[in-house]
Amino acid sequence: MPVITVSQINKYIGFILKGDKNLQGIMVKGEISNYVRHCKSGHIYFTLKDGESAVKAVMFAQAASRLKFEPEDGMSIIVSGSIGVYERDGAYQIYANDIIPEGVGAANAALEQLKKKLLKEGIFDQSHKRPLPSMPRKIGVVTSLSGAAVRDVINVLTRRYPLCEIYAVNALVQGEGAPDSICRGILRAENAGCDVIIVGRGGGSSEDLGAFNDEKVARAIYGAKVPVISAVGHETDTTIADLAADMRAPTPSAAAELASPSADALREKVDQLEARCRKLAEMKYESAKNRLDALSAGLAAQSPENRLRLSGERLESLIKRSSQAFSRYIERLSARISENAARLESLSPLKVLSRGYSLVYKEDKLLNSSDTLAQGDRISLRFGNGGAEAEIISKW
Repeated sequence: MPVITVSQINKYIGFILKGDKNLQGIMVKGEISNYVRHCKSGHIYFTLKDGESAVKAVMFAQAASRLKFEPEDGMSIIVSGSIGVYERDGAYQIYANDIIPEGVGAANAALEQLKKKLLKEGIFDQSHKRPLPSMPRKIGVVTSLSGAAVRDVINVLTRRYPLCEIYAVNALVQGEGAPDSICRGILRAENAGCDVIIVGRGGGSSEDLGAFNDEKVARAIYGAKVPVISAVGHETDTTIADLAADMRAPTPSAAAELASPSADALREKVDQLEARCRKLAEMKYESAKNRLDALSAGLAAQSPENRLRLSGERLESLIKRSSQAFSRYIERLSARISENAARLESLSPLKVLSRGYSLVYKEDKLLNSSDTLAQGDRISLRFGNGGAEAEIISKW
């Protein structure tokens, strides 16, 4: 019998295992232990065990990069792959092509892992939640401008709070590039000076909402300098964006209501302030009148005629000064109310247009710079009363 080497034995056994169809494309269930992800190569090494036995396993970097979750010790999994021999050590092991968490999908496992990670970092802490501004001047909306969500938000804001400026930023709300697009939209709205930002979309399946369960979106919301309202439009599921936002709204329309005060409520508040001013003036008048009556009674009680005359003159002077002071007070109150009313009216977008300004649109997009225009472009003009179509002859 010929003498063979250890390497030859290991190669032979490896050849036999590779030729055994029962050991190729198998699925093995067990629990992870001794889990290690090599930082340089990206390969994953672990032991798969049950109550009686254990077997070594490896997943190379190319396959590991496709995992949607991070395996960890103690996790019950199903490994698909094949059995082979690591010839250097003469040990057989599983070469894994895929790992599936037992009982839950990989996407759900990844989502739960991300929630735990961000919760530990304080991304969801209530102490970081900021109150919404009571009277925002500019409200940002980050969503798809071709969807129904942006129309719902604009309709609600126009009806409830026409004094604010709406700054809508187009963003992808589903698909591979959606998370980066949403993050850019939040930054753009923030840099535009928005006082509060609504981020969201209409309803959809759990897969459609994937962009709002992305770590980058959660960190962009958490790191925003102004309050953010998440309005994903899916009441049954809570997304990562909902947990990271300063406030969650069940729909984009509800987010618009949360972000804006009611114009009717503002008018009611002005009426209340006016009533309080009127009541205060009446109280001051009654107080002055009562004091005047008391002085008159004191003067009448004095008998010397000369003192009575002098006191009478003084009384007339007091009456005149009181009347003048009261008139000036009433005039100041009226002027203040008129000034506040004029200020409210001046903030109206239509008022701005009536002073000679106009809005310029290109393909239904509001322009604030001539950089996007070229000679021959068709544009639409909106005036305080009516509109017009125009063609760019030249720009500067």
